Amino acid sequence: MILIFLIAIWPVLQSFYFSLFDLKLNNPTKSEVHLSYNLDLERYLNNYPFLIGTIDNEIKSGNGVEELQAIKNQLQSLDKRIQSKSEISSKYTTVNEKLMNFEQVNSDISVAKIDRTMANEYEKTSLNMNKRIRALSLKVKFTQEKKLLGLASGYGDALIQPNFIGLQHYKDNLSSSRMWKAIGNTTTFTIFSVLAELVLGLAIALLINKAFIGRGLIRASILIPWAIPTAVSALMWKFLYDGQNGIIAKLFADFGLVDKMEKLLVTDTGAMFSVIFSDVWKTTPYMSLLLLAGLQTLPDSLYEAASIDGAGKWKQFTKITLPLLKSSILVALLFRTLDAFRVFDLIYVLTGGGPANSTETISILAYKVMFSQTNFGDGSALSVIVFICVAIISMIYIKFLGRDLLNDR
Repeated sequence: MILIFLIAIWPVLQSFYFSLFDLKLNNPTKSEVHLSYNLDLERYLNNYPFLIGTIDNEIKSGNGVEELQAIKNQLQSLDKRIQSKSEISSKYTTVNEKLMNFEQVNSDISVAKIDRTMANEYEKTSLNMNKRIRALSLKVKFTQEKKLLGLASGYGDALIQPNFIGLQHYKDNLSSSRMWKAIGNTTTFTIFSVLAELVLGLAIALLINKAFIGRGLIRASILIPWAIPTAVSALMWKFLYDGQNGIIAKLFADFGLVDKMEKLLVTDTGAMFSVIFSDVWKTTPYMSLLLLAGLQTLPDSLYEAASIDGAGKWKQFTKITLPLLKSSILVALLFRTLDAFRVFDLIYVLTGGGPANSTETISILAYKVMFSQTNFGDGSALSVIVFICVAIISMIYIKFLGRDLLNDR
């Protein structure tokens, strides 16, 4: 139970915890979990002195003297209140000295916790200052206008607000057409690929279960597609589907499956067909291997008795093989359905989720949001949604599988 908790349950709980926060690695104020208001002293002290110095230069130049002086007094008053806080003053001095000596500032001393009242005052001061300076820039020609506006805009970035947003990510995703399209693509891919693999896998399993010369070589050869790494297989199929030189694309065009070779990977239907066809080619051997194991447990005496009673091959298949193979089929379907629903590498390498997100699965969407957009909060929410979908599929299969095993007893 401890092992299951560490390997399976704990990562899901951690993902769910992260999904409750607005975590974005491209935003310094949201790159970590924050449950309280904090002030990033390094960002503050890299901004405040230069902002005050720029305001002083504009005042000396005679630009908006009264308004800028009032803004300066407001900023200095707030700075004194920040330094007066006992839990901030020591960190304030340490960070300031390190910055003056061009030393690296660690996050443990750079971030100082502040109460909600001061946080609201800081935010209000920042917004008010920005508004007044921008309004003044329309009336007065500053000598360092870009620098002044930039420093005024960056002043508020030092405030780190709590990024707990609860279930907002789930609410946004459940109302997102892109997520539902990704789930639809995943479901389509899963249904068609698993059904095709079941039919072909069962046919192959029945074939290689018979005794014939070279059976061992045939069994080994059939497993080659499954043994190839998925990324390598996807890259190989990408060349085979190429609109100019792809052999498979040429064959599909000759047989009339596509109008032109170029349409195979650039149209919605063509791309989905391509990824399903590639997955069926690669994973059918795995399905046949699982079913072959089930076939080899069936007693030959049943087939001998059926033959004596006059039952043909089809009758034997429908009355003996399928009923006795039901448990093996359900287990094989469970494994393949879960694997297909979580598909990532095959489609990511082959189409990247395109064209126009027509082959984008829920796993690919979660990867793009989490790593490409560095939105770990939303990406974690999508990962939890994948887990919930997989759990529902597992419960449905296990319910049928368990009922079947109980009936067998």
